[in-house]
Amino acid sequence: MDKYSPYNNRDLSWLSFNGRVLEEAADISLPLYERIKFLAIYSSNLDEFYRVRVAGLKRFKALNKKRINKELNIDPDNNLEEIKVRVHRQLELFGTILTENILPGLRAHNIVLAYHKDEIPDEAGPSLSSYFKSRVLSYLQPVVLKPDEKAFLANRALYLMLKLTSVESGELFYAYVNIPVPPLDRFYHFQQHDTSYFIFLDDIIRLNLSFIFPGYNVSDGFCVKLNRDADLQIEDEFSGDLVEKIKTQLKKRNVGVPSRLLHDSNMPFDMLNVMMEATETGDEDLVPGGRYHNLHDLFTLPNPKDPEIAIRPWPAIRKHLLDKSMSIFNEIDKQDILFHFPYHSYDYVLRFFNEAAINPNVLEIKATFYRVAPDSFIVNALISAARNGKKVKAFIEVKARFDEENNLRWANKMKEAGVKITYSIPGLKVHAKAALVNKTDENGNIKSYAYLGTGNFNEKTAGIYADHGLLTAHKELTKEIDTVFKYIYRRKPIEKLNRLLVSQFNMTDRFNALIDREIENAKKGKKADILLKLNNIEDKKMIDRLYEAALAGVNIRLIIRGICCLKPGIKPLGNKIKAIRLVDRYLEHSRIFIFHNGGNPEVYMGSADWMQRNLYHRIEVIFPILDKSLKKEVISYIAFQLHDNTKARILDEELNNNVILSKNGTPEIRAQRHFYLWLKKKEESEMIAT
Repeated sequence: MDKYSPYNNRDLSWLSFNGRVLEEAADISLPLYERIKFLAIYSSNLDEFYRVRVAGLKRFKALNKKRINKELNIDPDNNLEEIKVRVHRQLELFGTILTENILPGLRAHNIVLAYHKDEIPDEAGPSLSSYFKSRVLSYLQPVVLKPDEKAFLANRALYLMLKLTSVESGELFYAYVNIPVPPLDRFYHFQQHDTSYFIFLDDIIRLNLSFIFPGYNVSDGFCVKLNRDADLQIEDEFSGDLVEKIKTQLKKRNVGVPSRLLHDSNMPFDMLNVMMEATETGDEDLVPGGRYHNLHDLFTLPNPKDPEIAIRPWPAIRKHLLDKSMSIFNEIDKQDILFHFPYHSYDYVLRFFNEAAINPNVLEIKATFYRVAPDSFIVNALISAARNGKKVKAFIEVKARFDEENNLRWANKMKEAGVKITYSIPGLKVHAKAALVNKTDENGNIKSYAYLGTGNFNEKTAGIYADHGLLTAHKELTKEIDTVFKYIYRRKPIEKLNRLLVSQFNMTDRFNALIDREIENAKKGKKADILLKLNNIEDKKMIDRLYEAALAGVNIRLIIRGICCLKPGIKPLGNKIKAIRLVDRYLEHSRIFIFHNGGNPEVYMGSADWMQRNLYHRIEVIFPILDKSLKKEVISYIAFQLHDNTKARILDEELNNNVILSKNGTPEIRAQRHFYLWLKKKEESEMIAT
C-alpha cells in the first residue's frame, strides 16, 4: 500500500479482511468443524473476488487509457501484481492450516479426509468402482485436445488435466475431464470399522482414468479451474427491456473473459503450457494452488461426530411479549420493536408478513427485495396475500449480483399470483430493506406499519448474518417510507425527508450535517464522538470528512468488517481515529451510525456502506432509532464490540489485523457471545417482570 497516500487501496484492504477470515481457521480454540467452515468461507470469498474485482481490473487494464488511470488513481498492473503476491502468501497459509492442523485434527477423531488417493483404504476399492461406473461416469465429458485446439472450461468448474500416451503407437496427447460437482457431491463417504473416510470425487475419477481412456497410459490428473468475469455487462439500462437484457447477460456469464487460471502447483510445465494456450490465458492469469480446488465445498463435508467437534448452536431468543400476543400489529401499536438477528428468532419477521397476508383489515402490502431466499416464506406470504384479495406490490432488484436468476424466478411466481411487480431502476440498484403494511383500525381509519432492516428479507442468511430490524407504526417514519415506495414504484420525486436518510436525496447532506455538528461541539470544547459500524468505507469524500473531524478534535471509532480505505493511524491524527475489525461466529453485516450530539445521541441503522456505489448509485434507506430504551440497547450492543478483546483486531495504517493484548486480570470479552447472554438475560428479566 502507498504509505504516502491518505487512502488504502480498496482491493488490498479487502484481502486484509479475507486474511482475517483465514486466521479464524487457524484458531485452535474453535471446534474443528467451525475452523473448516472458515476455510470454506475464505475460499468462497476469494473465488468471488477473482470473478468480480480482479476481472474488473483486467477490463480496466484492457481500456489502456492512461488519462482515466491517472484521474481515478488506479494502476491496474501494480494492483494485479500485488494481489497475486498477497493471495499466494495467503494460499500457502491456507494449505498449511489444512494439511498440518485440520487433517490431523480430523484423524484424531477417526475422520479421514483423504487428501491424496494413496490415503484411500484398499477395502474401499469395490465400492468406489461401483459408484464410479453407476453414477459418476454418466456425467463425465472427457476431451482429447487436438493441436492448436481451444478448450472451453466453464466458469468455476473443476477439471483434471491429463497426459495420455498411446499404448500402441507411443504418441503423446493432452486431455482434460470435468469433475461433476454439482450435480454430484464432492465427498464420498466410506465407513471402515470406527473410521469415517471422506474421499474427493476428484480421486474417484483419478482411480478410474484408464477406464475413461482405454488404450492409453494416463498420467495422474492435475486439477485446474478457470474463473471468468462474472459481472453483467449491460451497456444501456435506459432503453429497451432491462429484464430481457439481464436474462441475455446471464447466459453469457459462464463464457466471460478469464480472470484466473488456478492450477495444481505440481503440474508439469508442458501440461500447464498446453492448458494456457488452449484457454487463451497468460502468465498474469496463473495462480498456483494445491491438489484440490473449490475448497468452499468444505461447507458440505459431513460431520459424523457431531456435536463433539462442531460449534454448539445458540438457541434463538424469543420475545415473550410477542409470543403471548394475539396480534403483532397490536404490539407495534404500543411501541417500536427492535430485533437483533440471529440472536433473536427471525420468526417474528415471518409472522409480520403472515399476519398481514390473512388479516381481513389489511388493505395493502409493499416490500423491496434484494436477495430472496431460495425457499422464501416471505414471498409465499405475499403470494397468499394477493390471492386473499390484498393489494400487494413488490420491488425486485434483478441486478443483485449472483442472485439475478433466483430473484427473477420469484418475481415470475409473484406476478402469476397477482402481485404487482416492479423491476430494477435503470442506472440504480435498490438496496433498501423495507416493507409497509396499510390496514384499517377499529374506527375505519387507515394505519401504517413498517419494517425497516439492515439485512435482506432472507430467512437463510438471517441465521448467519448479524443484522437488525425495526417494526414501527411511527407516523413520520411510515409516511416517509411510503414516499420512498412511491419513488421506486412510480418515480414520484421525494420532496422532503425529516427522519429517513435516503441516498439520491438527502443522505450525504444529512451525514455531512451530523459531522459538522460534532466538529462544532469539539471546537467549543464539548465532548464530540462519531461511531460508525460499516461493512466497507471507501468513499474519499466521506473519509476526508472524518479526517477533518478528527483534526478538529472529534473522537472517531470505527468497526469495519471489510474494505477500509481510511488509514486509522496516519499523522497528524494521532489516536483520534481508531478502527477495529470483528470476525466471529456470525458475519457482521449491519451498518450503525451513532453521533454523540452533546450527550443526546442520534442513532441510525441501515444497509448503506460509505462506498460510492451506496451513497451515489443506489437507493438506500437509513432509519433512526427514536425510542430511548432502544437507543440504549443499540449503544450497549456497540459497546460489547468496542470492548471485544478476543475476536476483534485493531487495524493500523497498513491494515494489519493486530491482536488486542489485554493486561493480566482483564476479563475476556467476546462481543457476540456476551451480547447473546446479555440479551437473553434481558428478555428473561422482562418476562419475569410481566
